[in-house]
Amino acid sequence: MQIFPPNQGNNARGYQTLETPIEGPEQQPPNNWKGFFNVYSYTQYFDVDTDVVLNRLMSSLYPTSGDFFNKIDANPDLYGLVWICTTLVFVFASLGNCATYLVKKRTDSNARWDFDVNYINLAASIIYGYAIIVPLAFYFSLRYMGSKADLLRFWCLWGYSLFIFVPASLPLLIPVEFLRWVIILLAGSASSCFVALNLRSYLETNNDLTVVMAAAFGLQMILSIFIKVWFFP
Repeated sequence: MQIFPPNQGNNARGYQTLETPIEGPEQQPPNNWKGFFNVYSYTQYFDVDTDVVLNRLMSSLYPTSGDFFNKIDANPDLYGLVWICTTLVFVFASLGNCATYLVKKRTDSNARWDFDVNYINLAASIIYGYAIIVPLAFYFSLRYMGSKADLLRFWCLWGYSLFIFVPASLPLLIPVEFLRWVIILLAGSASSCFVALNLRSYLETNNDLTVVMAAAFGLQMILSIFIKVWFFP
C-alpha cells in the first residue's frame, strides 16, 4: 500500500511505502520443554546478594534453629548449592591428598607418595550426585505420600547443609585417627540435624515425619562417614 503525502518542498519524496517498524530481535516465549534446557530459565535462581548467601551459610552452622525455610521462602537459590559443592570437590581432592601424604610420611619418611588425581572425579561424583539426587528422591517420595514439597527449596536446603564440611576439612589434616573421627562425626551430626530439624518444621502435618527425619539424618551421616573413609583415611 502506498501513501501520497502533501507536497513538503523539493526534498520531499513523491511517495513512501508503509512498512513494518524496525524492532530488535523478536522475543518469542519458549515452549515448556525448551525452557527446561534454556540456561536463562535458571538465572533467577542465581540472582542472590552476597549478604544473603553469607547469612544462609551462617544459618547452616546453627543446626538447631530449624528456621532455614523461613529465611529462603522469598528467594530460594541454587547459587549456594553449586558454589558449596564445587568448593568441596576441590577441598576434598587437595586436602585429601595432603592427608594421605602426612600419614604416609609419618609412618615411613622415605616412602614414595604420588598425587591421586582420581580424588577429583570421585569427589565430584559423590558431592554433586548426593546434593542433586537425594533432594530429588525426597521430593518425589513426599509428593507420592501427599505431602507438600518444593524441589527448589529442598535443593537449597541440602546444598547449604554441606557447607559445614568445608571448615571441618582443615582439622582433618591432623594425622591422628581418633581426632579425625571425632571431627567428622561432629560435622556430620551438625549437618544431619540441620536437614532433619528443618524438614520437621517444613512438614509439620506429615504423618510419616519420623521416618522422613530418620532417613534424612541417616543419609547425611553416611555421607560424612564416606568422606572420612575415602578422602581422609
